[in-house]
Amino acid sequence: MPKEEALPLDTAERYSRQMRFGPIGSAGQTQLGASSVLIVGTGALGASLAQHMARAGVGVVRIADRDFVEPSNLQRQMLFDEEDARSAMPKAVAAAAKLQRINSEITIDAHVADVTAHNVGGLLAGIDLVLDGTDNAASRLVLSDACFQRGIPLIYGGVTASEGMSASLVPGSTACLRCLIGGGSDSEEGDAAADTCDTVGVISPAVEFVAALQAAEALKWLSGNRDAMRGTWVSADVWTFRVREAKLPAARQSCPCCGTQRTAASAAADRGGSAPFAAAAMCGRDSVQVTLGYAISMDRIKADLAQRGCQLTINPYLIRALVPEGQRLVLFPDGRVIVQGTPDVEEAVRLCQAYLARGAYASAGGEQRK
Repeated sequence: MPKEEALPLDTAERYSRQMRFGPIGSAGQTQLGASSVLIVGTGALGASLAQHMARAGVGVVRIADRDFVEPSNLQRQMLFDEEDARSAMPKAVAAAAKLQRINSEITIDAHVADVTAHNVGGLLAGIDLVLDGTDNAASRLVLSDACFQRGIPLIYGGVTASEGMSASLVPGSTACLRCLIGGGSDSEEGDAAADTCDTVGVISPAVEFVAALQAAEALKWLSGNRDAMRGTWVSADVWTFRVREAKLPAARQSCPCCGTQRTAASAAADRGGSAPFAAAAMCGRDSVQVTLGYAISMDRIKADLAQRGCQLTINPYLIRALVPEGQRLVLFPDGRVIVQGTPDVEEAVRLCQAYLARGAYASAGGEQRK
């Protein structure tokens, strides 16, 4: 039998139910198609947010994630499957492949990267709205600072156990995240500051509840229904079903981010910067991320690691090396190493120094940061 050709999808039919929703209509759908969003973190919240934006027809969906897929992700991270976990596929790459199959008419722009003050400016270029899918306060504060400095709204979201929270932070209208949660700690926000998904777990309905709140606010903003934005901080527990809502405060004029007074510190944040061998424990995991400060030549390093007795798993995006001490080093070409098997930052740095001598595996032509 002759092979049946796939019929082209009718764009109007694809979005017909969304366009029949009065506040969006055909005009709002056109605005969605002309919009660009950045989703930082493509795990539980980020994966759900990304598929909502893709299905809604947002013209450009840019995603950035530093991590790779593991079996423990599959319980709640909706874009990934067992094959992604077996091959340790970077989350941004795996998510992009699924999203493009969901909607081939939009642009999916994937970045396997840790979002820091050094690179956030480039990721925000041409972006209308940012959706928070991160899992730690430090990353969220970098995002908030950068968004408020550039006048880009940030839709915040966070989930632990059966609880979650969300807020739409709009430059010129609301306070920034730094004013709401403080900036002196990289612990999680709110009353459960010591709680992580690793210590108290997380259930997927809580993730989807918060993602729905974020996605609805995103559709309001991008479709031109900005007067419908909620303007509140919502927290909820889907297990006991308690919902609390509080009005967001206005910008604090003395704040260097959401106010009118800029400081040298905020100017430095604009410029970015990163010190070699910077390290930070990863939220909710027995892991530490170490930033070497230079791009890695993957071809050069894999042979040396094998000679030193490391068991290697390699795909086009990363190298996993099980070292003789029992920990695992997961190396990315951009100079990041996730050290699995220890929460101790000093131990993680020691392992990197032992196996990745400073600068010895810098890629040819790669610029080492000072």
